[in-house]
Amino acid sequence: MADQDLAEALHQQAMALHDQGEDEQALQVYHRALELDWARPETHYNIGLIHKYRGEWEESLKHNQYAVQFNPEDEASNWNLAIAATALQDWRTARDVWQRLGLSIEAGDTPIEADFGMTPIRLNPDDSAEVVWARRIDPVRARLLNIPYAESGSCYGDVVLHDGASVGHREYNGHQYPVFNALELFQPSPNSTYEARLQIGSQADIDELLSLLEQRQIAAEDWSRSVRVLCKQCSEGTPHEHHDAPDERPTELGNERLLAIASPDEAAIREVLEGWSTASRNLIDLQCTLAADQFEED
Repeated sequence: MADQDLAEALHQQAMALHDQGEDEQALQVYHRALELDWARPETHYNIGLIHKYRGEWEESLKHNQYAVQFNPEDEASNWNLAIAATALQDWRTARDVWQRLGLSIEAGDTPIEADFGMTPIRLNPDDSAEVVWARRIDPVRARLLNIPYAESGSCYGDVVLHDGASVGHREYNGHQYPVFNALELFQPSPNSTYEARLQIGSQADIDELLSLLEQRQIAAEDWSRSVRVLCKQCSEGTPHEHHDAPDERPTELGNERLLAIASPDEAAIREVLEGWSTASRNLIDLQCTLAADQFEED
């Protein structure tokens, strides 16, 4: 059997191992294929793909560079090369790839900080996934605009690195937006996440509190009204109202509400809450459920 034929057989064997979740063995077999036929773009791409999902960015960058070298027109290899370059903050490589793909991004070696529009981001896609809205600052990074659940490990304002292929979509104001899976935290925000349990008299009380917090540039969301939990099938496709799953958190729409608040300053939150409280509305409990200082050692 010719070397190229044997390399193809090994490549297929490695793909099967990957499908079975045996990534370490798959990598070994892929590398055996490359020993026989180094100029195999699909093998380099698949190696780079495994390293991408492991967060092993230098290896992912190297093999996607080879994949692009041997097949310059392959869009997936170029995207994964740009993702790895972004993760490594190799801005010159990332910008060069985006230009090659036809995106309006100038050459240079500085971080990309632009407005690529709104997009939903799926946090922890392999675990208890949560979809939040974000604003893309480049083709594969986005700043979170919602306050995620503390269990997600993410905070309002975090910049996350996300994948290039969309998985499902969300509709907002009649427009469809692709959902992208988060790959890792790129830059933590200074915000901590707080949950405030409130006693209110009417919805107007919540509206007034949200306005007061906004005036202090403190992000807040009424989780008693805004959170929607979807089954996995809907989360990864098109959500339908009848597929919504019940949220395990108490979200009573009576006199008790749950407010999510994001800020680096607990004292400022308490000051607003104290000024807002009256005999008919007050704070029952305020808890910091995810502290920003968790990232100090990272």
